[in-house]
Amino acid sequence: MPLRLDATAPDFANAFTALVNARREADEDVSRDVAAILKRVRAEGDVALADYTQRFDRHDLETSGWAIPAAERKAALEGISTTLRDALELAADRITTYHAKQKPQDSDGIDSAGVRLGARWRPVDAAGLYVPGGRAAYPSSLLMNVIPAKVAGVERIAMVTPTPDGIINPMVLAAAEIAGIGEIWRVGGAQAIAALAYGTDRIAPVDVIVGPGNAWVAEAKRQLYGVVGIDMVAGPSEIVVVADGKNDPEWIAADLLSQSEHDPTSQSILLTDDAAFADAVAAAVERQVPELSTAAVARTSWDANGAIILLPDIAACVPLVNALAAEHLELAVDDPDALFAQVRHAGSVFLGRMTPEAVGDYVAGPNHVLPTGRRARFSSGLSVLDFMKRTSFLALDQASIAAIGPAAVALAEAEGLPAHASSVARRLQF
Repeated sequence: MPLRLDATAPDFANAFTALVNARREADEDVSRDVAAILKRVRAEGDVALADYTQRFDRHDLETSGWAIPAAERKAALEGISTTLRDALELAADRITTYHAKQKPQDSDGIDSAGVRLGARWRPVDAAGLYVPGGRAAYPSSLLMNVIPAKVAGVERIAMVTPTPDGIINPMVLAAAEIAGIGEIWRVGGAQAIAALAYGTDRIAPVDVIVGPGNAWVAEAKRQLYGVVGIDMVAGPSEIVVVADGKNDPEWIAADLLSQSEHDPTSQSILLTDDAAFADAVAAAVERQVPELSTAAVARTSWDANGAIILLPDIAACVPLVNALAAEHLELAVDDPDALFAQVRHAGSVFLGRMTPEAVGDYVAGPNHVLPTGRRARFSSGLSVLDFMKRTSFLALDQASIAAIGPAAVALAEAEGLPAHASSVARRLQF
């Protein structure tokens, strides 16, 4: 059964702190195995990729083909139903529209000292996209990862995905075709991340790697950060729902289960000021779980990581919400904006009773690749900026260096860097 806490109880602070600090990541120590895989791929390239694919995905890349051809991508798109194609295209359009507004503008101006200064934004040359091929084969996630790169203007996007027994999910392939990905490789796991980072004879290296994966993939991204840029090292999914007694308990139960069904380590937390409503939601969860095709996962997650917290009033949710810094936060109350104004840490916030988190996973527009494990305290969801870099520039003339140069000389001398001071001072004598 999920954890039940009362915010007015004498021991609540300790119990809540334990909830906040609970570690839900997999216990497996994969660091050493991943390091060995990365080292081998760097040394052996395609030979290592072929061996790992045969071992883990049970097919020969020379027979099944290293890359997925254009004809197969087009056939996958043509093979899905009109309803699904329309849904993917609607999602792609809305994601594109939202992210287009994130694209930064160059700046160029002259300040009061006569110094010309500004910034120029440019996309990275190449981005790599990891798409899982196991339990989490989500075409929606593919769109969320690749569209910001497209909006940023990245010229080359290389997708890697495991294809167990040589088979790929047709919906994922259809989404890749809609997104315009022309380079798709049948390799997965930590070895695929290594190939994107280091490059092999077949796969050219990239500058940034994004996309979800298992513990090995996440660890590979962590170890390779610095060789390449990464989106984030993501942990289990999580949701916090703040709901008063005016909500339909069946709706809120479904919202909680929408995260519980992701993975046995996912976390769903309800904050409410209505004890009877809390009981009704708990009962609704029990009714709905057996109806899910994901019941086994949802049950494990809800029982192990779920929580219901009773508040003295809804306003008392604010410090708890900020402490949890959740990936997803729903504010299902009369005046969600009043609470939202006080939220400092959350990956994405869903305002009002008619805004379930699940709509944000697919067609709303904002990115669903979000910080987990309280990382919303210092990081944000995936955006166009993850695929761009800023170059600052400045230009001085005789008048402007005369205006600010003496201060630079004084600071350089104070720091014991005479060549720095000389570099500026010689121009002041011109």
